[in-house]
Amino acid sequence: MADEKKKISLGGIDGAAEEKGSFIKTVWQLVKFLVVSGLVTIIQLVLANVLPFIFDGVTATLPAFLQGIFNPDLIFDATTAKGAEQIAKYVVGGVVTWGYLLPFFLSNLIANIYGFYQNKKTTFKSDAPWYNFAIYIVLMIALILFSTWFQGWLVGVIAKAPWAWLNGLARTIAGLAAGFVQMVILFPIEKFVLLKEKKPAEETAE
Repeated sequence: MADEKKKISLGGIDGAAEEKGSFIKTVWQLVKFLVVSGLVTIIQLVLANVLPFIFDGVTATLPAFLQGIFNPDLIFDATTAKGAEQIAKYVVGGVVTWGYLLPFFLSNLIANIYGFYQNKKTTFKSDAPWYNFAIYIVLMIALILFSTWFQGWLVGVIAKAPWAWLNGLARTIAGLAAGFVQMVILFPIEKFVLLKEKKPAEETAE
């Protein structure tokens, strides 16, 4: 009975996958990574829809080095009602405000910090040093800036759609798309670079 319980536990499945060889082990790691990514996406979507209630009133404009990335003419479509509403809310003097950027940025960052530690613990069983987390944060900031721009651009594209119901789902759809892009990039980086699996004790001893 104890052996059967062990087989259906996460550790038991990990062991069984490892016995099948590196390919099956990687597939199983990908499955776990997808589950964690799903949780990350849920956290991200909740925060992306809640944080605007906190930050929509922030009218401080972005610094010069971010203004080129978050160009309001590219992000918002002034010819649509939704775009005009967003420009009135998130653009001051022709510059995008932190009120627009922070909900996207923080929802991504908080959700992915959770994902990093969960993948380290359960997906890859890694003993990676602490400074790998610092590298991860730098990587995530760059990736999140891209994702934030991408989400904003996609929200603008969706705003042009003739279906009103779709406009209401714009942030959610954009968040899902950004999460997929991040997942495709992060899995190989975490598996092969940042979260290498800890070596068995016998290998370490040698």
